[in-house]
Amino acid sequence: MSDGLRALVVTGLSGSGKSTALDALEDLGFYCIDNLPVVLLPQFVELWQSSREDLHRVALGIDAREGRFLSELPRVFDEVCVSGVSLEVLYFEASDDVLVQRFSETRRPHPGDRRAGVVEAIRAEREALRGLRERADRIIDTSALTVHELRATLQEQLETGSERRTMRVVLKSFGFKYGLPSDADLAFDCRFLPNPFFVDRLRPLDGTDPDVQHFVLRNEDAAEFVDKVQALLRFALPRYQREGKSYLTIAVGCTGGRHRSVVVVETLQRALAGEGYDAWTVHRDMAR
Repeated sequence: MSDGLRALVVTGLSGSGKSTALDALEDLGFYCIDNLPVVLLPQFVELWQSSREDLHRVALGIDAREGRFLSELPRVFDEVCVSGVSLEVLYFEASDDVLVQRFSETRRPHPGDRRAGVVEAIRAEREALRGLRERADRIIDTSALTVHELRATLQEQLETGSERRTMRVVLKSFGFKYGLPSDADLAFDCRFLPNPFFVDRLRPLDGTDPDVQHFVLRNEDAAEFVDKVQALLRFALPRYQREGKSYLTIAVGCTGGRHRSVVVVETLQRALAGEGYDAWTVHRDMAR
């Protein structure tokens, strides 16, 4: 339902990775709400239907803290589905041994522990969520998954075709005289290239001007530099994305951030966009 609401109910055992899953879903473009009371789900749908907000994908965190409201789930889910919402339940779990280890490592109490110990709390929670597990559309066992592998699993299962998102890459030009950008994940220095600043007719222009671009890129060193940076990015970007990074900032600097770095950034952006990346440009110091 491309024009309807796609709602994912994220639930399962405490310590199984629900919070990590919600963070990952937010990176995938879902509007996330944690611990929404089950009985309020129909009201949320009504608000969405009456709203003009461009909101089509939401993820709702529900867990055993719902208590007695868990018994309302079948009725609420049926009511929501009748309203035309595409509803899917993701249930996260892990083995008892893994869950005990996770609570031990984080030194956080199990939310269901009533002084009977974490093992008993896990058992009681499994029992309380049995019906919800049976209703689940997907059951994801996180026992052997790292955080990065969990993110990759969610992306693989939930994002297909035109919905699949690539990592956003921000290419930022800057001037070293104004300082290195604090948000740079990778930084390159192109001050060794011929400087248009010393050409009278080019000095008042900036790196978006075709004449400035031609002056910089006709240089053999510039062409080789761009090629080598592109080769590095072709190698590195898929690996950053595989590790769960959804946003990468690549900074390219020259002396003032007005000519050479702008040319290089514009050239890299066209290349990455042509390879399917969500590539943006920011020229921090071009107007100085």
